[in-house]
Amino acid sequence: MTASKKKVRHAKEDPERVDKGTDEARLPNNEPLDWDELRDKVTELYLVLERINLTEYIAYLNNPRRLLWLNFGVGLVKGLGGAIGATLLLGLLVMFLKRLVLLNLPVIGGVIGEIVKLVNAHNGY
Repeated sequence: MTASKKKVRHAKEDPERVDKGTDEARLPNNEPLDWDELRDKVTELYLVLERINLTEYIAYLNNPRRLLWLNFGVGLVKGLGGAIGATLLLGLLVMFLKRLVLLNLPVIGGVIGEIVKLVNAHNGY
């Protein structure tokens, strides 16, 4: 059934919602509905939604231009951070390898020495 064709039933028409002829609303487990408790739950839900700024988030999603620019900026910052982080890690790795060459280890020292020479030649040192 679609929402437009759905028939709204009055409490008197729905035997699951009423207590045999009275207009008192009932929960699915046949307990009376406590309106004060329901009002408290709705108020609590409202406060949670306000705390997470749901209205601002919906406005953000409804503005495609702002969404595009913000995501573009976030992508630029992530790319720049990744490039800087990779540069620092590779620099530290080269420094570690240079110190390892100075230890004159038999097999590893020659291989590492060639790697360091290639990096230095590429950087123009």
